[in-house]
Amino acid sequence: MELQKCGWAKKPLDLEYHDKEWGVPVHDDKKLFEFLVLDAFQAGLSWSTILNKRENFRKAFDSFDYQKIAKYDQNKIGKLILDAGIIRNKLKINATIGNAKAFMEVQKEFGSFDQYIWSFTGGKTKINTRKQLIDIPSTSSESDAMSKDLKKRGFKFVGSTICYAFMQAVGMVNDHLISCFRYKEVGNDK
Repeated sequence: MELQKCGWAKKPLDLEYHDKEWGVPVHDDKKLFEFLVLDAFQAGLSWSTILNKRENFRKAFDSFDYQKIAKYDQNKIGKLILDAGIIRNKLKINATIGNAKAFMEVQKEFGSFDQYIWSFTGGKTKINTRKQLIDIPSTSSESDAMSKDLKKRGFKFVGSTICYAFMQAVGMVNDHLISCFRYKEVGNDK
């Protein structure tokens, strides 16, 4: 018998991501930064496109080491713009560098990015009860608040829709459909 899954996951990488990562609570700052980068690059594109280029992003952006990324200079930016393995968008590349700097400022203020970002859901996963893909919103009051605060702190490419996708990715919300085999396996709490 085939396991029920969320209908958006159709391609092999999408299925693997859905089955192993999507919605699993993440509390590691480096991994949270990775999703912040990937979700920012996803703006205007499909998640499948990002997943297909994820390893290229990892290589191009020093394994998402925000301390290294914060120090990128014009020479490195030039190399990234020429890297066909990633999304070659200068605004998004520059935003990633600025976001790395802002990320470290948040760490200084809150002790970790994890402490800060999870405060938008009270430190635990918000469990939703979605029956169909159409029931899943693209934003929420929490993603609105997160977006507003991140922008105030100097982050770029962090609109509410991107923030909601980030929340789904890192398990701040469980948007697996209730019929999906992963629904009960992920996102029960921090």
